[in-house]
Amino acid sequence: MDYRFASRIAEVKSSAVRDILKLTQGKDMISFAGGLPAEELFPVQAVREAAERVFDAGKGALQYGLTEGYLPLREQLCVRMAQKGMNVDPDEIILTTGSQQAISLLVQVLTEPGDVILVEKPTYLACLQVFELYGLRVIAAESDEHGIIPEDAERLIREHKPKMLYAVPTFGNPTGNVWSLERRQQLLDLCVRNGIPILEDDPYGEIKFDETADYPTLFSLDQQQQGGAVIYTSTFSKTVAPALRTGWAIGNAKVIRMMAKAKQAADIHSSTMDQQILSQLLAHFPLDDHIQTIRRSYRDRMVEMQSLLLEQKIEGFSWIEPKGGMFIWTQLPEGLDAEVLLKAAVLKGVAFVPGSSFYAYDPQRNTARLNFTHNTGQKTVQGVERLADAIREFTARS
Repeated sequence: MDYRFASRIAEVKSSAVRDILKLTQGKDMISFAGGLPAEELFPVQAVREAAERVFDAGKGALQYGLTEGYLPLREQLCVRMAQKGMNVDPDEIILTTGSQQAISLLVQVLTEPGDVILVEKPTYLACLQVFELYGLRVIAAESDEHGIIPEDAERLIREHKPKMLYAVPTFGNPTGNVWSLERRQQLLDLCVRNGIPILEDDPYGEIKFDETADYPTLFSLDQQQQGGAVIYTSTFSKTVAPALRTGWAIGNAKVIRMMAKAKQAADIHSSTMDQQILSQLLAHFPLDDHIQTIRRSYRDRMVEMQSLLLEQKIEGFSWIEPKGGMFIWTQLPEGLDAEVLLKAAVLKGVAFVPGSSFYAYDPQRNTARLNFTHNTGQKTVQGVERLADAIREFTARS
């Protein structure tokens, strides 16, 4: 059979992270590539006990459920969101198969092929796949360590009239940057004035290294005004476990209803069993204490990797210390192409994600994203040494 694939899928680039994960399977490979949580911190016993409670209650977890998701879990999320200054009702929440699906559903209901979407430069690579799949034209605004530069965003809005802004304001992927409060308010005001909805993606917001720091969501700032401009999405993947594949979106009830309609066509509903397990977990497990454990461990791992990188004294190699999240965004020596470097690094037994994957266009090729959460101890030591060896070999040749 000679299959003629749709142009919308043929033109979508494969995920660099997924391709690198396949490349590293079954080898003596240390990976700093994927955004993988630490398996040893998964609350295995608590999840097991939650699952037992679900099945002790009967067979309902194996039945079809609501497209919007398991109501008790949505009610529990309302309580958790209120602690972040986001006051919503269950009909303003939809549970999704990871927050990635929430991005896809919102794009389906708010955009048409050919529409422009505004993003930060650089931005999350998997969202770029979604935008490509739905035929959107991506325009990237310049940013610095404090977030999108408002003047550049305003210029691009004036020139291209985007249909939506996609943003990861807290511990962005890949940079780890945190938008300042001033930038958050400026970008929110700019979008409200121009009638541009904001998709606020917040998978890492709970993983802050300074537990006293306050990073208000764009959604909460919007609610302090008239509200309705921001649709917020997050996930349990980074705080409980990725395999449960449960994320959520919150927003205006009309938007959530339209997302539910799109979800009916996609998968009817996400796993009822996983949602009920999570509901039992939230009812009987101190999740906030667990998140504090994750924060402390990931901060230690970040400090460990940063110290090891400093010890290598690689000329022209720099980064900004992350305040949370899972990644260190690095600037490689000038003229060094990270995609070419990756091939040499894999031969030495270490992998990372080249920074070019996170740009919609005009990539900065001497950039790379390193994950610090999955490895620790000797593995991190060896991985950094292998990476440094690969960089030195390259710079010696040039």
